[in-house]
Amino acid sequence: MKAVVLIILILSFASATRANDTRPAALTGVGIDQRLNEQVPLDLVFRDEAGKSVRLGDYFGSKPVILALVYYRCPMLCTLTLNGLERTMRVMPLDVGNQYTVVTVSFDPHETAALAAAKKKEYLAHYERPGGAAGWHFLTGEESSIRLLTEVVGFHYNYDPQSGQYAHTTGLIVLTPQGKIARYFYGVEFSPRDLRLSLVEASANKIGSPVDEILLFCFHYDPATGKYGLAIMRVIQIAGAITVLALGSFMTLMLLRERESRFRT
Repeated sequence: MKAVVLIILILSFASATRANDTRPAALTGVGIDQRLNEQVPLDLVFRDEAGKSVRLGDYFGSKPVILALVYYRCPMLCTLTLNGLERTMRVMPLDVGNQYTVVTVSFDPHETAALAAAKKKEYLAHYERPGGAAGWHFLTGEESSIRLLTEVVGFHYNYDPQSGQYAHTTGLIVLTPQGKIARYFYGVEFSPRDLRLSLVEASANKIGSPVDEILLFCFHYDPATGKYGLAIMRVIQIAGAITVLALGSFMTLMLLRERESRFRT
């Protein structure tokens, strides 16, 4: 089991640089290149869970979007990714369909809408929040649309004809309501705080709370790790501002009391 976990971690945390190393041929070129601020082609056509033809742009416009690239028959990594995403979504105070949208796209052109519908039913049963059906979408598509989408977002994978499976890394991509790439998250487990902050940031603070805005000021996104780290200088600045404000308030209060004392005498 430990060996399996180690393999997952190695594949999952593949970074933007795909070096020429001694990996097996099936893994050559597999990884994720970060394409921050790249525009996703919203006119790409896919099929939804009901088999209806849809444009990718149908899921953009007013809310940030979490894009999950998987294939539904994947025996391991894709299931772990969707499980991790669903667990994080249940913990986050934001509601899918209300403050954000999730679009899951299969990169296997042979998969059907029936498979997508089964996956949606399975994960909505675990999510158990109102709005899930309207906010979490599972798509399939033609090779041309899949290839263009994966190339634009920097998601690289290989098909292994011997096993009938895909060699791929895993993670999530957060996009703005306009379809620009905002953040990448690697692995199969996702920090609720980091994912929430990325959604708030991608929405230009149109969702979330005032506390989230303060947290965004204190934390900065590290593209190398796909995580938000504490920005210590900002914390010092905030602490300094609070100290000055407290001292100013104290001095003002003392002056008012002194004036009142003089007036009474």
